[in-house]
Amino acid sequence: MAGSGNKAAPEGPVTVAVSRRIRPGVEEQYEEWVRGVTQAAQQWPGHLGVNVLRPSAATQGEYVIIYRFDTYEHGRTWEESEERARWTARLNDMVEGDEQVRKVTGLEFWFDLPEVPVHAQASQHRMALTLIVVVFLLLLTLNLVLAPILNHLHWIPQLLVVVILQVLLLTYVVMPRVTRLLKPWLFQKSLER
Repeated sequence: MAGSGNKAAPEGPVTVAVSRRIRPGVEEQYEEWVRGVTQAAQQWPGHLGVNVLRPSAATQGEYVIIYRFDTYEHGRTWEESEERARWTARLNDMVEGDEQVRKVTGLEFWFDLPEVPVHAQASQHRMALTLIVVVFLLLLTLNLVLAPILNHLHWIPQLLVVVILQVLLLTYVVMPRVTRLLKPWLFQKSLER
């Protein structure tokens, strides 16, 4: 992939953002291409979803396709597939310049926002600090709320319930909101460029 920004870890979910500048006058043709490649990607094992950002100030006038797979290997299988190569070959007359690709895994997965430009990266120190505070507060809250309900269980099932709830809440509820709230601070240096 051209312009691959980050090295992805071989385990865990992976988010890939591909940005392209489209030639004027082919927007409708490109939108049709996006619908087709999205439907094709959805058939692949481990596919978790696609977001499409249309050209705007936030995307610097580019289309950005963000797709997610449950593992790096599933994402890589799609990226290296003949199916994806056929779809990508159809782009030659529609795009200007090279695509920019950014892969996000690990901690960055929780700090991924569709509206943040592809080149922007959150500070690792700020991500770690944010996660320490959020995980501590969420763990404290879950323990206080669930202790009366789970106190009859052995500590291993108690821990399992808390961990499952914490990961689900972090992934789908807490981190998207915290990241949006702290976006100016987390991405401060990247967004100033």
